Parts: sequence; structure tokens; C-alpha cells
Amino acid sequence: MLGLDATPGISKTNLWACMGLGFLGTTVITFLPAGQPYILNEVLGLSAGDLGRITGYLQIAAEVALILSLTWYGALADRIGRRPVAVAGLLLCAAGAALYPFAGNAAVLVALRVLFALGIAALHVTMSAITADYVRDRTRGRAYGWLGLFSGIGAVIAVLVLVRLPSMLEQGGMEPIAAARTGFLIVAALVVVGALALRFTLSPSWGVTETPRVPLTRLIGEGVRLARDPGVALSYAASFVARADLALVASFLSLWIVDYARSVRGMSATEALAKSGAIVGIAYTVIVVGAPLFGWLGDRMQRQHVVILAQAVAAAAYLSTLLVSDPLGPGMMLVAAFIGLGEIGVITTAGPLLAQQVPARYRGSSFGVQVLCGAIGIFVVSGVGGWLYDLWRPAAPFALSGACGLLVVLFGLAVRRRVVPHPEVVAAERAGEPAA
Repeated sequence: MLGLDATPGISKTNLWACMGLGFLGTTVITFLPAGQPYILNEVLGLSAGDLGRITGYLQIAAEVALILSLTWYGALADRIGRRPVAVAGLLLCAAGAALYPFAGNAAVLVALRVLFALGIAALHVTMSAITADYVRDRTRGRAYGWLGLFSGIGAVIAVLVLVRLPSMLEQGGMEPIAAARTGFLIVAALVVVGALALRFTLSPSWGVTETPRVPLTRLIGEGVRLARDPGVALSYAASFVARADLALVASFLSLWIVDYARSVRGMSATEALAKSGAIVGIAYTVIVVGAPLFGWLGDRMQRQHVVILAQAVAAAAYLSTLLVSDPLGPGMMLVAAFIGLGEIGVITTAGPLLAQQVPARYRGSSFGVQVLCGAIGIFVVSGVGGWLYDLWRPAAPFALSGACGLLVVLFGLAVRRRVVPHPEVVAAERAGEPAA
């Protein structure tokens, strides 16, 4: 299926379900931050001067929840299996999205963003671990490329279609608050239906640690100790920046465009949100195209080298936002395209690098720590970037992320010759069996 070499016991249905998880998970993960400006403006009625700080606070609250839960999710996925954790993550995201437009104040919105973040944590861990489980190492880069493709399609649908639901309902005669609530409830219902379908199509057995059962604390500790391997450390560092990049596109790029469209161009909230969706949609359209490209490169280059290449592209793209003066102009469209290319490049290549460096019994734990590094990255970049957005300029969060990306490139160049695949993974690949 799609040129992938599945591990024994994995069917085509399981592989399609894996891609479906990437599609559905990324759709809902992208939808809520992209639709958040509409909630802040139309439901809560916040002033323009508070938008950057409130967006930063919401992102920080979400990242605290992620940081506190990610390693436990990873260890739990090794203990009870990937499927129940993935389905639970979708249901938590659906609950958060359904309740989000009913928040009466910013404090309630923060609590709901935390609930949503707990679902995101489960999805981030299981999407990566399931993809690594289901295919053998020789086509793992391609598998992550296809996962990125399906995830990119989900993101495009989120920003070009689902985010516009409140606007379309408002144009149909609904009041803004009613339109927001109805649109978010529709998305939540779709996610619940998808979660039920994946409950019966994902493999029930993969990711369960064999007896004797390893304590969760030991699984978490192993995920952390694996960072002594240079390849694992590079993957963790790349995730630190890549997840922050994803959050910037979903939250701060949308906020920058909406804020500029309303305050400078005099557009309404719904018109500004539509403009935001169109420009952010360019980034996610490039993600759809770029994911298979980097997946293909990941199976033909040494994995650490393709990670360094992707990170360099991402860093250059984010730093180029400092040259943008009109976020509604053609310059921003070009920048958005390169942002999408660099972002998907790092996300697509960091996973296969980590998978080749760790044994399967600790794969969930290691991916949990990898996503934890990404959560810390989002915490730092969104927290500091939110203040800089208000105090300096809207491009500040992107410039900060670009500078962090350059540091990862330098680290990768320093350790690239010391990255050696884990012997267990190499032996399993030669024997034609999954590493366990």
C-alpha cells in the first residue's frame, strides 16, 4: 500500500487507518488554534491590544498540560497499546472543540484549551509511534512522508473549509456567537465519528509491552536516557523547534493576518478570518506537496543529513518574516510557502531518525519524550513570542523560532558523523522481522 513495506501482522486496513489518524488528528489540532481569533474577537470581544498576550497565555497553558502528560502518554502507549491512547486523544480534542465557543471568559477558555491539549498530547505520541510500528525501516521515511501528506490535507481542510464554518453560518443569517458555537460543534461531531471508525481499524495489538510489565516510571526514564545517543538527541532537538513552528503557523500567523486586516485594512472579523485562512492555507498546501518529497529523501539520504537540510530550510523561512511589511501581500504568500516546506520537512524527517535509533519496546516512550521536547519548544517560543508580538512586532515569534532552528542546524552538523542506527533495529531489518 503506497509503496510501504508493512511489518508482519499489519494489514492494508491498518495502514490506511494510520493515515486516517494523521488526517483526522491534524485536522482537529489545526482547526481550533486557527479558529481561535474568531472566538477571541466575536465571542469574548477582546480588544486588539490584548490579543497577543491572551494568545500567548492560551498556548502556554496548553503546553504546560502537554509537558505534564506527554511522557506518561508515551509510556502508557508502550504499556496498553497505541490504539486506546489514540482514540482517547481524539475524544478529548472533540470535547475541547465542542465547548470552546461556550466559554464566558478567558479563564474558562484556558481550562478548555488545557483539555484540548491533553488530547493533542495523546495524538502526537501515537501518530508517530504507530507509523514507526506499522512499517519496516527501509520504507519508514516514505511512511512519514505519506503521513505528512495526509496530515497536510487535513490541515488544509481545517484552514480553508472548517475555519470558515462560523463565517458561512453568519452569512446565512446566524448571530456571530451562535455561528461560532454551531461551527465548532459540527467539527467536534465529525471527530467523534472518526474516532469510532479508527477504534475498529487500527491494529489492537501493536505497542503492548511483553510481560513482565515494565513500570511506567522506568519506561519514561528510558525515553530520557536514550538522549545520550547523538541521533536521538538531534531528533529531540529538531522536535523542539518543529512543534513550535507548527504552533506559530496555527496561532500567531493567523493572529498577525487577522489583526492587520482589521486594524489597517478595516475588514470585518469574518473577512479577516477568511483572508487568514487563504494565506495560512498556502503553507499547508505546500505541506501536502513537500511531505512525500522529504519522505522520499529520508529513505535515500542518511537520516541525520535530511533532518539538518529540512531544519535549515525552516530556519531561513521563519527568519524571512522580518522582511514582510504587509501580511496580506504577495511577499507573505511566498514566505508562507517556504514556512510550510520547512515545517513539514523537519516533522517528516525527525520521526524516522528517532525510530532507527531506539528499540521498539521503548518506541512509545521515546516518541513521548520527543513530543515533550516539542511542547517545551512551543512553551518557550509562544510565551516569549507572545510578549514580543505586542511589544516589538508581529514577526517576532517567527524570528525567535528561526534563530532556534539555526542552533539545531549547528548541533546537527557537529554530531552527524556520530549517528549510528541502533544494532537491534539493524538486525531486525536484516532478518525481515520487526524490532521488539
